[in-house]
Amino acid sequence: MSKSSEFPSTLPASGMPGGDRVILCMKWGTKYGPEYVNRLYAMVRRHLRGDFRFVCLTDRSEGVRAEVECLPIPPLALPPGIPDRGWYKLTTFEADLHGLRGTALFLDLDVVIVDDMTPFFEVPGEFLIIHDWKRPWRITGNSSVYRYTLGAHADVLAKFRREFETIRKEFRNEQAYLSDAIHQKGQLQYWDDRWCASFKYHCIPRWPSNYWRAPFIPDGARILIFHGVMNPPDAQEGRSNGNWRRPLPAPWIADHWHE
Repeated sequence: MSKSSEFPSTLPASGMPGGDRVILCMKWGTKYGPEYVNRLYAMVRRHLRGDFRFVCLTDRSEGVRAEVECLPIPPLALPPGIPDRGWYKLTTFEADLHGLRGTALFLDLDVVIVDDMTPFFEVPGEFLIIHDWKRPWRITGNSSVYRYTLGAHADVLAKFRREFETIRKEFRNEQAYLSDAIHQKGQLQYWDDRWCASFKYHCIPRWPSNYWRAPFIPDGARILIFHGVMNPPDAQEGRSNGNWRRPLPAPWIADHWHE
């Protein structure tokens, strides 16, 4: 299924007013190897029309393909022993993030891109994020995919650095704090709810048909989000890792998640 014909075949190099289109991802520690960065770059290259820069903020650049700009993760200065819970993502809001300028689209390393992602740079708005699926009555977004103007929300990071003890008690993780902070500024918007589909909630058939029906790509989906205990290789092989939804293998993931 392809929606590419719904959108113009050309796009200005900047994508949005004000500079480059920048794809941002982040890799720290050893949970994800360089193949996740390399496959993410390849998927973006196949599904994003026009020019872009691909930047990985990381503490380990070994094995990352040459097309990716590997830059250091800005220091967050969390006390030792604090669970990261994605807090490092807040460093993408540095006032000057390694001199990058333009519009940034942040992608988690374990997403799977299945269709044209150019519209993520075309929809208007100051800040766009996935609306969390599990509790849609809350404002909280899922930060697997979010877009903003580089340097525009340095106040969000500065407040976290200044008040992190209070913030960590009030908010469970980075995406809850981020959503609230942007909402307080009146700039929080959500993607079309079809574009970013949860593999867990939207791709695995409902019980009990999950025992005989394989996972599928929902209609209108452009990026599949893997949250919880399953990542793309688990889903491809049908490993539930304790997820009670117990999916069958999804071999079609290999058609998208590759270099």
